Amino acid sequence: MQIYKVGGAVRDRLLGRTVSEVDWVVVGACAEQMLELGYRPVGADFPVFLHPQTGEEYALARTERKSGRGYGGFTFHASPDVSLEDDLIRRDLTINAIAEDDHGTLYDPYGGQQDLAARLLRHVSPAFAEDPLRVLRVARFAARYAPLGFSVAPETLALMRQLAESGELSDLTPERSWKEISRALMEPRPDVFVQVLRDCGALAVLLPEVDALFGVPQPEAHHPEIDTGVHVLAVLRQCAEHEQPLTVRWACLLHDVGKGLTPTDEWPRHIAHEHKGLRLIQPINERCKVPRDCAELALLVGEFHTHGHRALELRPSTLLELLQRFDVFRRPQRFAEFVAACEMDARGRHGLEQREYPQAAYLLGAGEATRQVPVKPLLEKGFKGAELGEALNRERLQALKAYKEQYA
Repeated sequence: MQIYKVGGAVRDRLLGRTVSEVDWVVVGACAEQMLELGYRPVGADFPVFLHPQTGEEYALARTERKSGRGYGGFTFHASPDVSLEDDLIRRDLTINAIAEDDHGTLYDPYGGQQDLAARLLRHVSPAFAEDPLRVLRVARFAARYAPLGFSVAPETLALMRQLAESGELSDLTPERSWKEISRALMEPRPDVFVQVLRDCGALAVLLPEVDALFGVPQPEAHHPEIDTGVHVLAVLRQCAEHEQPLTVRWACLLHDVGKGLTPTDEWPRHIAHEHKGLRLIQPINERCKVPRDCAELALLVGEFHTHGHRALELRPSTLLELLQRFDVFRRPQRFAEFVAACEMDARGRHGLEQREYPQAAYLLGAGEATRQVPVKPLLEKGFKGAELGEALNRERLQALKAYKEQYA
């Protein structure tokens, strides 16, 4: 039995990055031996075991053969006669196919170190094109390592395009796709993830509503970058630079999808794109099985982001309605995330990334002003039920009027 450290732990150590988790491959052993040594089996698809002390994953060396469509369409074979090279060749990228023994000796049969030095994301073998999930994985790695200068090798991008055209991306489960999309959006360059998907044709399959935004013009006075798709990429980059949470990043990805529905003879204006976009955002959320917090914020940002930009012009009554729609009194965090999304949208314009966005402080202050209105005096006056709600709204409106005057 020989045990090797593999995958991300080796790759990131060689790149000088922090290693967060370690995976191991076991050569020359069978499942019975692992059980005798106290390893705990996990997973039904192939033999993976948890170390009895560390809990780290140890997988028996295995080969795989395409047996169906989609991410799960593979037959695995694990036995003591599977070599380390046999196991490594089934991996996606050369930089993920480097192994290290307990003496620190590296085993790199497919040129992973060379590609690390060249900053290339390159497939290990033509079998790469058998697994549609790898399209999303490579785009995610591109988003992670773009700050280090990595790019996708042209021949690998060609295989990704082949997968996108094969129709197999549609066989991925929504849960599996969302796992990759959500992780990619939280990488340092989520805009690169979207761009790589677009470059290989996968964006048109997975998120056609976003893909449709490229080539759609906007008024240059407000959007120097003009192209709506380019704007969305810029907004995502701002999200990463300002370390926004997943909810904000997902909302920003979808906030302008309504512009893809504007008739070409109305370009570059996009009248009522906010409401048009709701017809698309809801189905996207459902199709991707997006978690509730992300789905809700995406709908709210899609509908109200222009309200955010015009916050300083809004009448107190309109502002109160906005705060009520967000249920800011019970869910202030959701409103804060909306404000953040609006700010990222405003900063995601070429040459205007550093411009001040006073609307953010104004909106957050307005929310706090209404939340400070006490309920107890109204209860003491005998208000209850619907009358209490109406009285509370009147007090909150007065608070907003006073806030607006003070802010001015």
